[in-house]
Amino acid sequence: MSAAVLSGTPLSGRVAVVSGASSGIGAATAERLAGLGATVVVLARRKDKLDQVVKTIEAAGGTALALAVDVTDRAAVQSAADQVAAAYGRADLVFNNAGVQLISGIEELKVDDWQRQIDLNITGLMNVIAAFLPHLTDAAAQGKPADLINTSSIAATRILEKFSVYSGTKAYISHLTRLLRVELGRKMVRVATIEPGMVDTELPDHVTDPDASELMAGLIRDIDVLQSADIAETAAFMAAVPRHVNLTEITILPTAQAV
Repeated sequence: MSAAVLSGTPLSGRVAVVSGASSGIGAATAERLAGLGATVVVLARRKDKLDQVVKTIEAAGGTALALAVDVTDRAAVQSAADQVAAAYGRADLVFNNAGVQLISGIEELKVDDWQRQIDLNITGLMNVIAAFLPHLTDAAAQGKPADLINTSSIAATRILEKFSVYSGTKAYISHLTRLLRVELGRKMVRVATIEPGMVDTELPDHVTDPDASELMAGLIRDIDVLQSADIAETAAFMAAVPRHVNLTEITILPTAQAV
């Protein structure tokens, strides 16, 4: 069954930036935003994957640009923001989606995995905000819709054994979003977060802990889990509602997922 709820081109004239766009939720969201009329810039490290996303968008009649960027590199993200401005003007929709999930018991002391999650899930997210926030505030000041949508997770609020560092990074994102909304909402920049449950993407492929792997594999095996298109449609809907409406925090779960 199609995840599509929206029709037509309600995002026509908008410039969207999607990080973590080489696969999964990011790729699906980039394609959906373009299908609804937005010009889309896709960011990720894997240029070959980004190019495929752009080809898919262009084959459907959309407009897209691929920029190979490691979001943990602040200067590279700023350069990407400058390239977006030069090519299309200001971005007015930022889907801040890049992230990684590496699960382990805290006593295993996998400090490199801890740091990688902190670097990408937190520092990378902040780098995108720093580079594109002036775009968003400028768009809002001109009376245009302006959206910052951050990808969090139900792990931000659920107590899941061995997910401590990953969950901590996602809790940071969820609470940061609430705080940013206070500052930016009065400037008519909508700030929101999506907290998905189990989604069938490549993210669980990075998980090496056997308990966590079995938990995820069991969900995929036993229930009808979310697809990337479900999250993409949610993000698109959040951006398509009238400018005075801010859907601030959406938790999206498979109907049968209990935890």
